[in-house]
Amino acid sequence: MSELYKPVLDEIGAVMGKISDSEMNALCRLIEGAGRVVVYGCGREALQIKGFAMRLYHLGLNAGVAGEMTAPPVGAGDVFLATSGPGELSTVLALMGEAKKAGAHCAIITAEPKGSAALAADSVLVIPAQTMASDQAGSHSSAMPMGSVFEGALFVLFEIMVQRIQALSGAKSEDMRAQHTNLE
Repeated sequence: MSELYKPVLDEIGAVMGKISDSEMNALCRLIEGAGRVVVYGCGREALQIKGFAMRLYHLGLNAGVAGEMTAPPVGAGDVFLATSGPGELSTVLALMGEAKKAGAHCAIITAEPKGSAALAADSVLVIPAQTMASDQAGSHSSAMPMGSVFEGALFVLFEIMVQRIQALSGAKSEDMRAQHTNLE
């Protein structure tokens, strides 16, 4: 492997090794059993979680993205899943409040387990990685800028979660492929 890639891949690998398997598996079971799943993230985290929503749809789940015109409503038996690496995003907190009022289970993926988003959530999955909030005033400890470690770990985590949810649901690869758009 080129020395150009090694520090970044090693760092993401180290973060992945610290994620709780039990937290991840619990979230996968929750998502697989939900009536609807609506996801939300800000900035580059939004790019990762939108890709995850797409895969949930490919798995045959009723999944949408909050803020999109086709997002379904949430209620009892549904899951609202948000990412908030820094743990203090006002939009995430507002949407969680609305989802809770509607009776949905609120789950958060964050780097800050003591942040306001984690404290407001019904379930929490922690990715112990540098975010925009922790990349300040000399505290930068990553080979990557700002929140890139968290965002990269999100992508890998979501791919693993798709595998777990696929195993839980019994969805076959050909079923997923049949759900993929043909308008490309």
